[in-house]
Amino acid sequence: MDKKKARKRVTFQLYAPEAGSVCVAGDFNNWDTCSAPLKKAAGDEAHTWQRIMYLEPGTYQYRFVVDGSWCDDPICPERLDNEFGTSNSVLRVSAGKPEGAGK
Repeated sequence: MDKKKARKRVTFQLYAPEAGSVCVAGDFNNWDTCSAPLKKAAGDEAHTWQRIMYLEPGTYQYRFVVDGSWCDDPICPERLDNEFGTSNSVLRVSAGKPEGAGK
């Protein structure tokens, strides 16, 4: 199966009106804190940051990085403890509709 066809669209979003920068880091990008920046939405959603990514089906852990500080995804209901004494958000991407990550 072609990996591009297997990937599913996932929207990461975070309401952060005071933020100057927001990125998403997770096991899907080797926890790189600057390779996946989010952009401010336009119009009425101007305080919400968003990024669309295409991920293969699977289970992923992630966190947001807001102005250089790690941040939880407040709308993700599933979390796992991490080695730093905090928790990571869990995203499950199925062959059907993706779950978590704000949408």
